[in-house]
Amino acid sequence: MVAALTAAAACAPSTAVPGGRGDKGTGTLRVWLFREVDNAPKAAVVDRAVAAFTKDRPGVRIDVAYIPVETRAQRVKAAFNDPRSAPDLIEYGNTDTAGYVRDGGLADVTAETAAWDEAKDTDPAARRSVTVDGKAYGAPLFVGVRALYYRTDVFAELGLRPPRTLDELAATARRVHRERPGLYGLAVGGAYTYGALPFLWAHGGGIAEKKGRGYVSTLTDGRTKKGIAAWTGLFGDHNCPPSSCAQMGGNATVESFASGKAAMAIGGDFNHRAVENGKVKGAYAVVPLPGVAEGDIAPAFAGGNNLGVLKSSSHRTLAVDLMKTLAGKRTQADLFDAMGFLPTFTDVRAAAARRQPFVRPFVDTLDAGARSVPPTPGWAAVDAGQVLPVMFQEIVSGRRSLDAAAAGAAKKMNAAFRK
Repeated sequence: MVAALTAAAACAPSTAVPGGRGDKGTGTLRVWLFREVDNAPKAAVVDRAVAAFTKDRPGVRIDVAYIPVETRAQRVKAAFNDPRSAPDLIEYGNTDTAGYVRDGGLADVTAETAAWDEAKDTDPAARRSVTVDGKAYGAPLFVGVRALYYRTDVFAELGLRPPRTLDELAATARRVHRERPGLYGLAVGGAYTYGALPFLWAHGGGIAEKKGRGYVSTLTDGRTKKGIAAWTGLFGDHNCPPSSCAQMGGNATVESFASGKAAMAIGGDFNHRAVENGKVKGAYAVVPLPGVAEGDIAPAFAGGNNLGVLKSSSHRTLAVDLMKTLAGKRTQADLFDAMGFLPTFTDVRAAAARRQPFVRPFVDTLDAGARSVPPTPGWAAVDAGQVLPVMFQEIVSGRRSLDAAAAGAAKKMNAAFRK
């Protein structure tokens, strides 16, 4: 699922494009969507939505192309730089928004979305994912969020309950590994940025904050360092040895849980099928990742994808209307049923949870307040440079102290934000 992949921001193009070339009411609209591993269900939903859109629009044709996620950076860069070959509407990762806006690729659709009745039910995190400097540059398509998977059989055998605080999570992980040495108590990964961020946020810290017209890193803030310490403290022979876990990313941690090698893991709603297909099927449950205090839910990273109209489109009105159709409530509900993509509309998501109860912990996590990365083009360089994973790995390997590693990472982040 693309929500798991959007952590890697696309390379930003270097040349801004001119404005749109008119606003034709007929002709062919070109759409680029991401190709899924199993794309047929997604294509079927899109085909139905496109058929409904064109039914009452004679002279309008929709050409949908499914592009590989791995090559999206090059494709989008070429589209931004050559309007003649560009599509009218694209699917893009929500961490790409600021970079695409900086490079002049996306159209400002603030007025159109403000007048869109369905948009009032969009959850705040999803709305922020299409917003730069108070202006909307698209419509959220789906959201992905993570929660805590745990082994019900192991917990029953050891008389454990699902942890209710982050301290209890760490204690539970240590006990499981002590009594079941063949299991990681909690699978963690030194390259698992989006598993680590809730620990920083739950302790009142963060990645960066707005200062003037730009952003500055907050990794050296005392509250952030408490969160970093809580995350990196999970690495060690008491739970998940650095020799095995320092290089693991999100997929590897989920795979370790699904294969029966871990009693707990932080995984997404989009990982549900992989876990169901693993050895732990029928012997696991999911709860929101707890916060510092009992009753709190740790803020999760809100991943996901958006749809945006290119500024170069010669069919702006049609493209915006198609965007609303493909990102609208009916299509989001159909995409959930077909692909498991979590809707960005709160009412549609609540209905989805009633149909499929497994998503309830993820919905509760979103309702508690999810967050994203700083909405700045500099984040692409931070992400591509693996700044946070390197920091975590330096700490868990003992190569640098927490203070030194955080200061070094902050310096790299600030350099990226200034460019």
